[in-house]
Amino acid sequence: MIERLLFVLWFFLPSGVANVAAFFSGQVSFLKRYNAPVDFGLKFRGKRILGSNKTIRGFVVGIISAIVIVYFQIFLYSQFEFIRGFAYIDYSLINPLLFGFLSGFGALAGDSIKSFFKRQNKIAPGVSWFPFDQIDFIIGGIIFTSFYIRLSFWDYFWVLALWFLIHPFTTFLGFLLKLKKEPL
Repeated sequence: MIERLLFVLWFFLPSGVANVAAFFSGQVSFLKRYNAPVDFGLKFRGKRILGSNKTIRGFVVGIISAIVIVYFQIFLYSQFEFIRGFAYIDYSLINPLLFGFLSGFGALAGDSIKSFFKRQNKIAPGVSWFPFDQIDFIIGGIIFTSFYIRLSFWDYFWVLALWFLIHPFTTFLGFLLKLKKEPL
């Protein structure tokens, strides 16, 4: 059981990092000039489609971060026997660009779709919308990575459960560091 939990944490790490990297890219001063919104300011029913917080910069940084993590995972997989012990997928066969792209894009697409519904429901950016703020990137990451690698139902269940539990800790840390408006 522990090996399976380690695997789903390991498997979904590129999506989790993409989600965090996209957020932190807005905190880096030299990247702020690349602040073009993904929705280009367009509106639907009088409301922004995604809002100003969903940027091309965030997508690019998030996807690149996911790709880098996959390359790192492949390297670690090739070097350490204990990782091969819990990684139920042969990482030496994974295309890092494809899997990294799907992981990062999926996580950020899930977050963007949730943002569309937040804007349509007049929920301000940064205001928590439980449980959707906690599961958006997870569901997006699961959907997009499943086009390349299929896991079992129980693996997906554990991905959702574990990363759902991890999310509040990272959000609270962002709140403590004064990077987020709300602790959840």
